[in-house]
Amino acid sequence: MEDAKRLILPADGTTANFDSGSIFFIGTATVLLRYAGFTILTDPNFLHRGDHVHLGYGIHSERLTDPALDIEQLPPLDFVLLSHMHDDHFDRIAAEKLDKNLPIITTHHAAADLKQKGFHSPQALTTWETITVVKGDATLRITAMPGIHGPSILKALLPPVMGSMLEFQTPNAETKFRLYITGDTLIHQSLYEIPRRYPNIDLALLHLGGTKAFGILLTMDAKQGVQAIQIIAPRTAIPIHFNDYTVFKSALEDFKQAIAQAGLDNHLQYLNHGDTYTFTVS
Repeated sequence: MEDAKRLILPADGTTANFDSGSIFFIGTATVLLRYAGFTILTDPNFLHRGDHVHLGYGIHSERLTDPALDIEQLPPLDFVLLSHMHDDHFDRIAAEKLDKNLPIITTHHAAADLKQKGFHSPQALTTWETITVVKGDATLRITAMPGIHGPSILKALLPPVMGSMLEFQTPNAETKFRLYITGDTLIHQSLYEIPRRYPNIDLALLHLGGTKAFGILLTMDAKQGVQAIQIIAPRTAIPIHFNDYTVFKSALEDFKQAIAQAGLDNHLQYLNHGDTYTFTVS
């Protein structure tokens, strides 16, 4: 049965390379993913050190780092993948300078906000819903994964968030590479359903940071990051969304120590801003 939602991208005439790809870490939850002919930007945050974001209900946070590149330095993009609408994931620079015709795959809440900001092509997904993106001879299935940005006491005050499962497929519908992005989520029961549906995950990008508001945890800290790897069981995991803002209270070093104590070092790849992780696919 074909997915109801489809996005057809202009083909550039080249044959998709399924043998290798790359993740370029820009900062916060912003990465540039290149694989199978697709160029994808996640959660665009291009503010600089000293800039402030407003996270709602009077909560502000200062950026402590610089992005690895500025938005003007981006290559041509096929689309943006946005986990949710918070200023540290879609900032005022992105709202002003991204092409308003660029497709953005996101939640229904964020899609409505994007339309108000003048974007013409938001593609909204509900949890477990899939959109099929086609470019030339390559197909990418993106499915919204469950995410909870905060406990019930704060859930109603926070924007809905989604994780994403990206499945890159050849012309004969063989899945060559499976990538999971957690989004800003805490550990919750629905995460256990992910490995049941997707037992072979090649790479996971983990939104960490231990974000806190009013003393309440809103994104995974070191302990929950370890739990996420134990639940999802990816072949490789890359932590992102850490050390960038004053509301991030769990440092990357805490996560590294927790990973070492759990004996999971061989599953981790660590990137600094500006680093590229190149992967090969057999």
